[in-house]
Amino acid sequence: MNKNYFGVIMAGGVGSRFWPLSTSEFPKQFHDILGTGRTFLQSTFDRMKKIIPTDQIYIVTLGEYVDLTLQQLPEINENQIITEPVAMNTAPCNLYAAILIHEINPEANIVVAPSDHLILQEDVFIEKLKLALQESEEKEELITLGIQPTRPDTGYGYIQFLDKKNSEVKKVKTFTEKPGIELAEVLYKSGDFLWNAGIFIWKASTILNSFQKYLPEMFESFEKIQNPLNSEKGKKEIKSIYSRVQMISIDNGILERAENVYVIPSSFGWSDLGTWKSLYEISPKNGGNNVKHGKYILTYNTNDSLIYSTQRKAIIVDGLEDYIVVNTRRALLICPKDKDQAIKAFVSDLKLNKGEKFT
Repeated sequence: MNKNYFGVIMAGGVGSRFWPLSTSEFPKQFHDILGTGRTFLQSTFDRMKKIIPTDQIYIVTLGEYVDLTLQQLPEINENQIITEPVAMNTAPCNLYAAILIHEINPEANIVVAPSDHLILQEDVFIEKLKLALQESEEKEELITLGIQPTRPDTGYGYIQFLDKKNSEVKKVKTFTEKPGIELAEVLYKSGDFLWNAGIFIWKASTILNSFQKYLPEMFESFEKIQNPLNSEKGKKEIKSIYSRVQMISIDNGILERAENVYVIPSSFGWSDLGTWKSLYEISPKNGGNNVKHGKYILTYNTNDSLIYSTQRKAIIVDGLEDYIVVNTRRALLICPKDKDQAIKAFVSDLKLNKGEKFT
């Protein structure tokens, strides 16, 4: 394997749209939601180590998830965990990781990926990564993998590319935040928009130059650190920086402003599995076009619904159409499938009105 290849897995989110299974105590990325025997984090790590040395894969997460990360990934050591004191979106954590890795290897070429996505065609995914790594190694480019859309979807951001004939790597023209359904239909039909998967490939030096140019205050804050970033003293300095650093995504802060951003159109069975509805869509269906997860579930006059239980409890559902029912030890969710994007707001209301013990 190439000694200059490094991986960064972003694993600090809570995944509140997967409540009540995903909670602040035990977030989505640490669950085996699909019943494969591997959690999302473990599956992401398994994919990444096919192309990157195991000891050069880093996990970015919050301090409260360090022990959980080490339990699920016994192949890594604590020095491979980049601990954020608080979640501040994806720009600070990418800068933190890039500086740390650049300290280790100035020639480092980095793959950045979320910890909680589904990829069905892993061989195709690896081939796209190889192409991106070769391209970013040879050129000062910030590369992302864009997913060929299969429908107009309002849950994803979109990337518009300039069509360069006979090239698998396309120059990015625009980024579009999650659109309404009418705009999503226009983007889908146009043929030159891709879903933004949030998977990035760049040399450490290239992304650091971009931070210096487009987010100079953030870059200078990290540059002032006097100690190695993953040392105890370095972590104390990081904590101070995170108390005042700007909360901004890498997309808004860098990629939407830079001129050297490229995308590789891809199709490898991808889903961000961000909601219960997306889990329903990729899961095998049984009678009534329902998805059932749990041994003791019976349905009557119920169609196109997802019933998910983690408990050894009998669940009987009668008369539902297009619903989500999720039963866990602490909570029960019953929600129309088309309201799955609102679950995040439901969780906020629950926390405000009933306390944090359920969230």
